[in-house]
Amino acid sequence: MISRRGRPKGPLRTIEIKPTMNREIKHDTLRVTTPSPKGKDEALGIMSKSEALAKAKDMGGLDLILINENSDPPVCKIVDYSKYRYQKEKKAKELKKNAKATEVKEVKMSYKIDVHDYTVRKKNAAKFINQGNRVKCTVMFKGRELQHTQLGFELLGKLAEELEDICLMEGKPKREGRSLSCFITPKPAVVKAINDRKRAKEKDQRRKKEKSRVAMEEGKKKKEEEAAAVVAGTQNVVEELSLDDLLEGADDDDDDNLEDLLGGDDTTDDLFG
Repeated sequence: MISRRGRPKGPLRTIEIKPTMNREIKHDTLRVTTPSPKGKDEALGIMSKSEALAKAKDMGGLDLILINENSDPPVCKIVDYSKYRYQKEKKAKELKKNAKATEVKEVKMSYKIDVHDYTVRKKNAAKFINQGNRVKCTVMFKGRELQHTQLGFELLGKLAEELEDICLMEGKPKREGRSLSCFITPKPAVVKAINDRKRAKEKDQRRKKEKSRVAMEEGKKKKEEEAAAVVAGTQNVVEELSLDDLLEGADDDDDDNLEDLLGGDDTTDDLFG
């Protein structure tokens, strides 16, 4: 009988790793929090495991999830597990979407490059560094130019020295066939500034989104109040009209309609006197 190796056919199964929650929590004393409408967690204080479970039940049958086991005492959150999992997956997707892998850019030049072209290469390298990328600086040689490799070393050293405020050279330049190259990387301060700008941009976007949401809710509330005012005004008008007023108006209208049908001549008046 032939035995087949490898994984079985069919789609890959994904196994969900659930956090420690509810009765699975082994700690007796817990620091308990719960989400607040403002977005930050609200501290409910330190309580026993039984008290925390009872609190979660009183809040609508929610779950008690262990967040930080290494804290003293361990931190737990009272939240609906399905909602907690959804928010966690959403946050992970946003981080993955916003995370940009470091790219390797390259600037190429000749050892006998003129001043203008060298300035352009340096500006490009500085731009790539300020974007958080590594830069490969390459000096190309043709034919007998290989005998001037020392000039290539000096050119790469000059470039790294003039950009030393924002980058560092990784090791020393190396020969690769008919080229000489080195890598320069952003300094930690540059990386920190890039991350700070990114966080500030994300914070500004969240602020604008929250402002738009509040404005939308206020507009919706205003429309509901206007609609309620219209309904209340209509009810007041109906209440002010009494039944006698309605009947009196109807009688007057009927008399007028009858006179129009029968006419108003003298003969009719004598007959119906």
